[in-house]
Amino acid sequence: MSSLQPVRGTHDLLPDDSRRHRHVEQTAFEVVKRYGYGEVVTPIFEFTEVFSRTLGETSDVVTKEMYTFADRSGDSITLRPEGTAGVARAFISGGLSQNLPLKLFYRGPMFRHERPQKGRLRQFHQVGVELLGVDSPQADVEVVSMAFRMLQALGLGDTVQLEINTLGDADSRTAYRDALIAYLEPFRDALSEDSRARLDKNPMRVLDSKDEGDKRIVAGAPLIQDCLTPGARAFFDEVCAGLTALAVPFVVNPKLVRGLDYYCHTAFEFITTALGAQGTVLAGGRYDGLIGQMGGPATPGIGWAAGVERLSMLVEDVPEAARPVAIIPMGDVQAAMVLADRLRAVGLAVDLGFSGNMKKRMARANKARARFAVILGDDEAARGAVTLRDLDSGSQEEVPLAALEERLLRP
Repeated sequence: MSSLQPVRGTHDLLPDDSRRHRHVEQTAFEVVKRYGYGEVVTPIFEFTEVFSRTLGETSDVVTKEMYTFADRSGDSITLRPEGTAGVARAFISGGLSQNLPLKLFYRGPMFRHERPQKGRLRQFHQVGVELLGVDSPQADVEVVSMAFRMLQALGLGDTVQLEINTLGDADSRTAYRDALIAYLEPFRDALSEDSRARLDKNPMRVLDSKDEGDKRIVAGAPLIQDCLTPGARAFFDEVCAGLTALAVPFVVNPKLVRGLDYYCHTAFEFITTALGAQGTVLAGGRYDGLIGQMGGPATPGIGWAAGVERLSMLVEDVPEAARPVAIIPMGDVQAAMVLADRLRAVGLAVDLGFSGNMKKRMARANKARARFAVILGDDEAARGAVTLRDLDSGSQEEVPLAALEERLLRP
């Protein structure tokens, strides 16, 4: 029955999948904490203007992919398609300009109505960081290298490749916009409908087109490196030198761009060939004009976001869940519940079945990958003891109840 299936592009995170997700998210957080980042949690929906103003009215996300609806007050509300805009809005509405620099980490679900494929869902999860209030190339080096260290911590340092480029400063981009229009204008009639609209409003977005005809046209387009001011070139040289000093491997991809005007200087992506055509697992860049465009004070910023589903598919070594202790009550069930509560209070995972004979309970213990079985029978209880069975070796011993916690916590 279709109504009892997950909506297309969504899926359930059952315990094994959830453990992988949690490993990715927690590893990311543990790494960025070493750089002084704290966690911020923003709502999963915002007023639509938060995203339409920041992502661009002509972007595919705004025109085709956002989940937008009118609430009961008639306000236009959108489920967040990405995390940066919400963080920027929180910065403005929270009046945080006196707290700069700000180092923020976020994680959680995002929503885009696009064609589901491997590693790409309509409800997906991201981890991301935003560094606000620092305009130096050293900030770019820290943010990019931090992303690489996070991927290394997940065991993916050799699986991904960092591609990096510069988008230049405002003067560089103005010169590049003019050069790009001059190149594309003779091809106007051959461009896709979307690209013709973008040519008038935001020509750099034509470079992002997925249309095969557009791709052939832009293959010969001028590069922004040809239009860089001396200051922009020096900024990028410092970023590259910093990454080299930190032994972060990278390649310069002169065709890596961001179409929106508030982006500048560094743009970067970590890509892999292990996920098919959709190979980007982490992407980011500098967006010094974003907060000012949203109506806040002019504030430099740089950040990145990574897809948790994609990273989960790549990660091989996920820590196993803690092996529990199984309690097998052969007499007083209430005494077994009291004992389970005692063991949980000292941090042990405890599996206590609700019914079944000895054979069934032991089968359950093995299925739960229990390390030990604590057999609590009437005879043992009368002696103030339990039988402790090592489920790896098969050996067993009688242990006084008073010493059980110490015995189970022993390495």
